[in-house]
Amino acid sequence: MSINGTGYDYTSIRVCASTVSFIILAFFNLVINWTILREERLRTQARFVLVFHLLFSALVYFGVGCAFYLQIHVNARTPDAVCQVIITILITSASNILLTLTAMALDRYFAICFPLKYSSLCCAHWPWLIGMLTWGLALITPLSLLSKPAFRGQCNRENLKKGELHKIILISVCATLILFSYGKILHEGRRLGVLTRRNRVGCRTIALHGAQLAVYILPNFVNFVLHLLQKQGYLHRDPKELFAVINFAFFSLAQCIAPIIYGLRKEELLEQLYHRFPCLSCHLKRVLEWTVQATQPRLHPQTRERTMTSQRLMLTELSKTSV
Repeated sequence: MSINGTGYDYTSIRVCASTVSFIILAFFNLVINWTILREERLRTQARFVLVFHLLFSALVYFGVGCAFYLQIHVNARTPDAVCQVIITILITSASNILLTLTAMALDRYFAICFPLKYSSLCCAHWPWLIGMLTWGLALITPLSLLSKPAFRGQCNRENLKKGELHKIILISVCATLILFSYGKILHEGRRLGVLTRRNRVGCRTIALHGAQLAVYILPNFVNFVLHLLQKQGYLHRDPKELFAVINFAFFSLAQCIAPIIYGLRKEELLEQLYHRFPCLSCHLKRVLEWTVQATQPRLHPQTRERTMTSQRLMLTELSKTSV
């Protein structure tokens, strides 16, 4: 941890958390994203393409974040132009993570609640167009900050805190859409009699996805609350920085579970991983054991006859944990 004129800023902890998260996500990006790109059946489905964008966005965020906190830790003199590029990439990748999660929730909402219309509108290229759209929307916040004053020769966390109003609006809108989508999915599941107390598959799936969404959304609200408490004088700078770095380290590592929740628990993807990376089969099985055994006793693919009705699609989605 480093010390400045007012106390501790715990930069070294942020560097370590970012580095560990980057290494873990780099492995999952190599394994999962490579499999999605190589398998045509996967790269033409929106849910897998969005997983690709989610993992790639997180990889970019933690990779650039590691470099950002490292240059702060070593007191490097970063040029203003370079600092501006770093801040832009960090804000864009973080925004795209939220937008991609929102797109994933909306995609499952339309697939489950409107299966016939969803199937008729699907084509091979539109999932990638959605990914490009989320990246374009993610650029709005950093581009709106370009007119702000220069960085004054210091590339630190104060520069990363700019545009708080834009970020809160983005987080609030995304959280509202995600809650709306999952609320409709739950309502549809109960209406069809799929989501019941006896259906542990569906309940566990919803719980896992809710917990994973929380680790992406909660850190921003926690930082905002800490900022308000410090601004009102209820919290001094040193304890505020301590709480902030604990919040950053915990949720950064928790976000590394995303590849398991959104990727490896999908049967189609797991089956392709076994074919392309047979040496990882036993290891992946151990990693997935705590989430899969209770919901899917058998990992080998099963032939399922699917019909284009809401009830059958809901059952398929829940059994494959693809919400």
